[in-house]
Amino acid sequence: MAQPDDTATTAGFIALIGAPNAGKSTLLNALVGSKVSIVSRKVQTTRALVRGIAIEGEAQLIFVDTPGIFKPKRRLDRAMVTSAWGGAGDADVVAFLLDVRRGVDEEAEAILAKLPELKKPKVLILNKIDLIERSKLLELAAGLNEKVDFTHTFMISALTGSGIDRLKKELAAMMPKGPWLYPEDQISDAPLRMLAAEITREKIYERLHEELPYQSTVETDQWQQRPDGSVRIEQTVFVERDSQRKIVLGKGGQTIKAIGQLARKEIAEIAETPVHLFIFVKVRENWSDDPERYREMGLEFPRG
Repeated sequence: MAQPDDTATTAGFIALIGAPNAGKSTLLNALVGSKVSIVSRKVQTTRALVRGIAIEGEAQLIFVDTPGIFKPKRRLDRAMVTSAWGGAGDADVVAFLLDVRRGVDEEAEAILAKLPELKKPKVLILNKIDLIERSKLLELAAGLNEKVDFTHTFMISALTGSGIDRLKKELAAMMPKGPWLYPEDQISDAPLRMLAAEITREKIYERLHEELPYQSTVETDQWQQRPDGSVRIEQTVFVERDSQRKIVLGKGGQTIKAIGQLARKEIAEIAETPVHLFIFVKVRENWSDDPERYREMGLEFPRG
C-alpha cells in the first residue's frame, strides 16, 4: 500500500497513562498488532517511553506507553514518573487506562486529580471489562466522567482484543491533519538494540518473578551483523548484589540458559534474522544511582 497523499493524512501522539499494571503494555501491543513493549506481572516494568506505531485508515497513530504512575520512593522511580507525565504533556490525546477490577485505588485517584492540569483532549479506557459485572462497569464509568472531562469512554479487554477496533477508529478521528511521521511499515521508534534488551528483561521477570528484585537492568553491548546474515548479540544483565547474580545464573547456569533461549527466539522474530545471543550477568552496586544507566534507558537522571 502506498502512503496516502499528505493532504488527506493525519498523524498524532496518544499517551497511555495509568497506574502500574493497568495493562498499558498489553494494550499497546494489541493496538500495534506486534510486540513493542514488555509485558510482565511485575509492576513498573515499562521504564522509558516506548512508542508503538499503528495505521488506521489514513491516520498514523503514535502510541506512547509511559511508565506506570505511582508514588516514587527511589531515584529510578522519580525518573520514571517524571517521564510518564512528560510523555502525557507532549501528546495530542491523553488516554487514561484503568484496570476495572482494581477500580479507583489510591494510585488512580492521584492521576485523576492531576489530569485536569493537562490541557489536552482526554479519553477514558476501562480495561479487563470481561472480569466485572456490567452494572458495576457503568457505575464506574459514570463516576469517572464526573471527575474528569473525558471526550470518549472506551470499554475494552486488551488481552482478548475486545473493543480495540472501535478504540483505534475513534482515536484516528481525533488526530490532527498532517503527513505521517514514520515510514508506513515501522511499528516502533525504539532501536532494535533497546527492544532486544527489553525482551531479555521481560524473560528474566517471567522466570524469576518472586525471587528477583525490581532493580535489575539489561543492556545490549554488541550487535554484530555476521557475513551469513545472522546477528551476534552480547548483553549484560546488571544486578545490585552477588546473591542476585546467583539467582539469575541458576544452578550450573541453567536459569540464564533458559532465559537466553526464550529471549533469542523472540529477538530473532523481531529482527527477522537468526540470532546468536550471549548474556553476561554482572554485579554493579547501586546501578540505579548511575546517570549512564538512565541514559541507556532513555530517562532523565533526577538530581538530589
